[in-house]
Amino acid sequence: MIEKKLLNIAEDSACFVCGQDNSIGLQAKFTTDPEACSSHATVQLSADYQGWQDVIHGGIIAALLDEACIYACRCKAERCVTAELQLRYRKPVPVGVLIEISGVLTESHRKVWQASAQLKIASSLYAEAEAKVFIFN
Repeated sequence: MIEKKLLNIAEDSACFVCGQDNSIGLQAKFTTDPEACSSHATVQLSADYQGWQDVIHGGIIAALLDEACIYACRCKAERCVTAELQLRYRKPVPVGVLIEISGVLTESHRKVWQASAQLKIASSLYAEAEAKVFIFN
């Protein structure tokens, strides 16, 4: 028989994306607007996070968009995890430029919510995501 274990979700400062104590992480500082159920952050990433020369790795972009979706959902639910993430990369994201990441809660019914996120540079869209987020009560 398979034993069920509850996922213990506890916030700490070691998160790869937003953890301020993670020396190898992105240390993105997300702010939220509880009324709009939205999130926002700006980051400037070094070549430490590149894939191809002078281009930020796609997995790093995915992590930022995922985090924006989670922060948007956390405006209404403290405990949540990504169940599904669909990405669209529109342009290569260069190293060393100011990146804006934003997320918004788009649907909040039952236990699986939906959120979307965008990554922009100087108001131009570089990547976007749609997420399904599982909510724990």
